[in-house]
Amino acid sequence: MGMFCYQCQETAGCKGCTIKGVCGKSEKLANIQDLLVYVVKGISVVSEIGRELNIENELVDKFIVESLFATITNANWDEDVFIERIKYGIELRENLKKEIEKSGGKLQGLPQAACWNYVSEYEMLAKAKTVGVLSTENEDIRSLREMITYGIKGLCAYVKHASQLNYYNKDIDAFISKALASTLNDKLTIDELIGLTLETGKFGVEGMALLDKANTESYGNPTITKVNIGVRNNPGILISGHDLKDIEELLKQTDGTGVDVYTHSEMLPAHYYPQLKKNSHLIGNYGNAWWKQTEEFEKFNGPILMTTNCLVPPKESYKDRVYTTGIVGHTDLKHINENNDGVKDFSQIIEHAKKCNSPTEIETGEIIGGFAHNQVFQLSDKIVEAVKSGSIKKFFVMAGCDGRAKSRNYYTEFAEKLPKDTVILTAGCAKYKYNKLNLGDINGIPRVLDAGQCNDSYSLALIALKLKEVFELNDINDLPICYNIAWYEQKAVIVLLALLHLGVKNIHLGPTLPAFLSQNVANVLIETFNIGGITSAEDDLSMFLN
Repeated sequence: MGMFCYQCQETAGCKGCTIKGVCGKSEKLANIQDLLVYVVKGISVVSEIGRELNIENELVDKFIVESLFATITNANWDEDVFIERIKYGIELRENLKKEIEKSGGKLQGLPQAACWNYVSEYEMLAKAKTVGVLSTENEDIRSLREMITYGIKGLCAYVKHASQLNYYNKDIDAFISKALASTLNDKLTIDELIGLTLETGKFGVEGMALLDKANTESYGNPTITKVNIGVRNNPGILISGHDLKDIEELLKQTDGTGVDVYTHSEMLPAHYYPQLKKNSHLIGNYGNAWWKQTEEFEKFNGPILMTTNCLVPPKESYKDRVYTTGIVGHTDLKHINENNDGVKDFSQIIEHAKKCNSPTEIETGEIIGGFAHNQVFQLSDKIVEAVKSGSIKKFFVMAGCDGRAKSRNYYTEFAEKLPKDTVILTAGCAKYKYNKLNLGDINGIPRVLDAGQCNDSYSLALIALKLKEVFELNDINDLPICYNIAWYEQKAVIVLLALLHLGVKNIHLGPTLPAFLSQNVANVLIETFNIGGITSAEDDLSMFLN
């Protein structure tokens, strides 16, 4: 087969993409990304040796984080970017080796990934075809190694967002190197890899906590906010992705220019932060989840700024209006880099916007959000009273991702069928399946409590832990909370592992269980945590309520 990739939920036949990615990733791009992951694991082995000698290299840590983030589904489609990253990674690795040798460190017996070098791009591409997922022959070992790798990819996304705001955690960086290096260790048993998988979840919690701190200390705690979904007559820029630093900078640079700013998909929660929503030209949210962008970008009329993953290969009709920045990229799109001071100049996209028509209105009204942990804690007395009085019988955590598959309409149907004495706790773009439904409220508490982006799933964990404390329970699983979560890519994997680390059981995943779970590994998760899939909305609702 020309390639093999099964890191996302939509992988072909729920088995693996072997000719071209369902996402649109080419065979060459898939193989080059595999080679970059291989190089990242090799440099992680060397980095671990360096740490034992108290040699820490910030450039290496940054390279690892940014490289893995770039390989997340729908992040970067530019083959040249990955080829240059591979070359740069090898250069960093060899420099680190020299530093270790000068300090008296030993570098014998390194795995091939820590030694491989290239002579030509042809040799690079040949090597790429030998180091992918299937190079691990044992299915169960492969399954655990990939689950750890995908979890680390998701963790790297959160670490990168935090670093944009100058928040760091060296313990997380050290764990990332340790975990990646461990996936090359053929001596590790299945039990040891299971332990490492759960430890990945532990650092997933720490990574989300770091990002939560970065966001809230930079922009204030999210507050309950009604977000406009209509448009104005001014020209506009649509910003999508996840990076709050980028929207902060865009809002500064568009202030007073007559250009409005609209959020799209996972950038919606920017409206909840006091320091961002105070900008009067932050008008509202345009559109829905990431996968509808091929339709919605066309209608927006103005330029679009993609800040992170969730980019779909653009259509000819609007690709001249799409700009990328950060780790996201595409060969056909214009990219905006940071200058030497770490600032991005968005003047080009602003001038472009001024020449465009205002957005075509696709809907009107408002949606409400801003129910992160601090805001919900302020409502805790009201929520506890509603639970004690029986006004609220159950909470349903329906966080996660949305996607193209029609089977995901299950989540809309499930939300519509929920009894009126239940409340949905959500984060991530999965909310677009139900956040515009008229589900009403319970004693003034909206029945959909949106905490924010996928990385804000940390808020949902804190809310559960707070309720456990308030109701004086010994076990988080004794709460009236059910977990019916949609997943798509690798950030959802780290959220799942984080929940498992916190001891949450009875989580149901859909639309399918991950293809990277071997039957034996799936059985371990089922037996230990009672993880399950989904069936029909009606049958699953009956199961949850009983």
